[in-house]
Amino acid sequence: MTAFTQIEKSTAVPASTDFGIEGMTCASCVRRVEKAISAVPGVASATVNLATERATVQFTGAPDTNGVLLAIEKAGYEPKVVTRAFGIEGITCASCVSRVEKALRTVPGVTDASVNLATEKATVRFVSGVDVAALEAAVRNAGYDVRRTKASSATAEPEDRRELETRRLKRLVILSALLTLPLFLVEMGSHFLPGVHEWIMENIGMRHNLYIQFALATAVLFGPGLRFFRKGVPNLLRWTPDMNSLVVLGTTAAWGYSVVATFASGLLPSGTANVYYEAAAVIVTLILLGRFLEARAKGRTSQAIKRLLGLQPKTAFVAHGDEFVEIQIGDVVVGDVIRIRPGEKVPVDGTVLEGSSYVDESMITGEPVPVQKAAGSEVVGGTINKNGSFTFRATKVGGDTLLAQIIKMVEAAQGSKLPIQALVDKVTGWFVPAVILATILTFAAWYVFGPSPALTFALVNAVAVLIIACPCAMGLATPTSIIVGTGRAAELGILFRKGEALQSLREADVIALDKTGTLTKGRPELTDIVPADGFKADEVLSFVASLEALSEHPIAEAIVSAAKSKGIALVPATEFEATPGFGVRGIVSGLPVLVGADRAFSGIGVDVSPFVVEAERLGNSGKSPLYAAIDGRLAAIIAVSDPIKDTTPQAIKALHDLGLKVAMVTGDNRRTAEAIAKQLGIDEVVAEVLPDGKVDAVKRLREGGRNVAFIGDGINDAPALTEADVGIAVGTGTDIAIESADVVLMSGDLIGVPKAIALSKATIRNIKQNLFWAFAYNVSLVPVAAGVLYPLNGALLSPILAAAAMAMSSVFVLGNALRLRSVNPA
Repeated sequence: MTAFTQIEKSTAVPASTDFGIEGMTCASCVRRVEKAISAVPGVASATVNLATERATVQFTGAPDTNGVLLAIEKAGYEPKVVTRAFGIEGITCASCVSRVEKALRTVPGVTDASVNLATEKATVRFVSGVDVAALEAAVRNAGYDVRRTKASSATAEPEDRRELETRRLKRLVILSALLTLPLFLVEMGSHFLPGVHEWIMENIGMRHNLYIQFALATAVLFGPGLRFFRKGVPNLLRWTPDMNSLVVLGTTAAWGYSVVATFASGLLPSGTANVYYEAAAVIVTLILLGRFLEARAKGRTSQAIKRLLGLQPKTAFVAHGDEFVEIQIGDVVVGDVIRIRPGEKVPVDGTVLEGSSYVDESMITGEPVPVQKAAGSEVVGGTINKNGSFTFRATKVGGDTLLAQIIKMVEAAQGSKLPIQALVDKVTGWFVPAVILATILTFAAWYVFGPSPALTFALVNAVAVLIIACPCAMGLATPTSIIVGTGRAAELGILFRKGEALQSLREADVIALDKTGTLTKGRPELTDIVPADGFKADEVLSFVASLEALSEHPIAEAIVSAAKSKGIALVPATEFEATPGFGVRGIVSGLPVLVGADRAFSGIGVDVSPFVVEAERLGNSGKSPLYAAIDGRLAAIIAVSDPIKDTTPQAIKALHDLGLKVAMVTGDNRRTAEAIAKQLGIDEVVAEVLPDGKVDAVKRLREGGRNVAFIGDGINDAPALTEADVGIAVGTGTDIAIESADVVLMSGDLIGVPKAIALSKATIRNIKQNLFWAFAYNVSLVPVAAGVLYPLNGALLSPILAAAAMAMSSVFVLGNALRLRSVNPA
């Protein structure tokens, strides 16, 4: 079932809200759902239509959408919830993010809305039936524009748009600088170049000098700086000021005061007719420079996605009749036969038909060693063929390929919000209004209590407060680190399916590992078969292998493989039955056969104690003992051994070096499990666990307040992966296990676990550094801009320096986040 987050409820009172419902089949279902919804506080009435599979709900007040969704789930049905992504244009700071999220959440039927400042995207979850136009209208009413995005990143459009915006900002910065430089020299040149002021007075005159400054400053404000007015003024009029509004207020105040001083100086008190044209122009130029550097840095944060997109070739050589024809990758369909030559990229996923080669899969798995491919092998789109040639049949194309799924998972993680973001969300809603209030108080304090000329001091310090306050850094602190961190993880073959795992993984105390396929290679080998009195080893193996041939278990494959290698003929088995955690049974050559763990034999009256000494020997050797009974008689003890992965000891040592406890959860008998644990240095063993007992095992490991990360690869690991604080799936495992996990190790190599944890710690540390900077910057410099140091040492902060500090604060956050690209966890 889907988990829904409690959100701020809308203050609107709609006539009704529709909810799509899946799983209803009869009139009793209708009554059950209506009863469940009607019990939700605030629901006036609920009518369910079986034909349309829709519930129409009327509320007495603000609609509790989440309450209704949870009621539908508790009634045993699935609410239809849609997730849609929108590009948002015009968001520049954390206040913008908060405003758009709030606007989207007021739309009836929206269950959650999250806006990412770094990617400039909104992800909205809403019940089916909500008009998408209403969502777009809510964004526009908040003062921003909507840019529809495609479901997949398999398009260059977002990056093209970002590059276009970066080039546009570069042109604006150059134009603004060209206009500002002479203005700055005219006004401030006398401080640096002796004789400039005298030359201006002699050749231009004070009055014409002011006119020139007015013309240049006006050109800057309403030329390159017009972008601030287009967003800032409408938001001011809506009483929802943002970063652009602060820039508009600050520059307009400096420019407007200067205009009065130039053209109507008599309106100002004596001695206060000063001009600040250069301040207004330099502020615009510096902030534009900051926006340009920010845009360029944002582009670098998504380098991982760009590289993933660049892995897929544009064309493929597909068989048409007796020849191979080059076609566009978008025209490849499932079933096409594709030829791959040395050095070419594999275009889509598929199965090798003919030929053999080694394929470099490092861009997908992070493993540097090429993998051998032959007939029957699976190949993945985006990987690079080395020396050989082969043909393969396409099995997945377009958005279904593994590369496309990886991109979707990385994007989903990059767009998520971490719990650490909660503080920022609380602050940003009132930050800009608080800055405006601080500006008013600063102006009033200096005007009333400041030295002469009080009006000049009041204006300069008020403008400095407006300009230096920077919600941009707060808004970028978390998402940029997430984008770079998850992108770096993808390059290492580690996929964070859920962004929250970036934070929760670093908090893990215990790493619980499934044994088969996780610690081991998942390819058991038959090592021993000791027959009981009256039986022969090959005879027993024939019966056992004939029965196991109907099983898909890895141990069954090992037994069948051993029989075939000895040339033992298999006979058909009937009445096959498998009991997870116990074993298999059936009829072979007319005789009942049972193969399994010791616990499977007590129920049929077969005593396995004659092999107790042999079982102890095998278990102490790290082998898994099984028993076989034929026609109700104990026939043999069988041992299989699953080789430990080469990198498992290194991975466990790395986990210990991180201060973590390592536990093994396995269905093996305790003696075998403890032998393996001793060999690998594992701290805790939970043995003889049935498949449905792994959830309880995770709960036991969590006792004492410990956070547990569980790592598994099989279908029976899915519940435990979900139960754990963090579920980590081995990429070579089943789709169900991967879908249940928070993190996926594409290579199937456990060494990825300590790497993922190290990267999680590095990312959260980076986020905390960014947040500290963003908050410390504003908390410390806003009072300085207001003039708190003036009574102590006469120091005041120039609005120009305030603009430079504000512009660089966002660049600092982005630059710090980009350091994660070089993280190389051992």
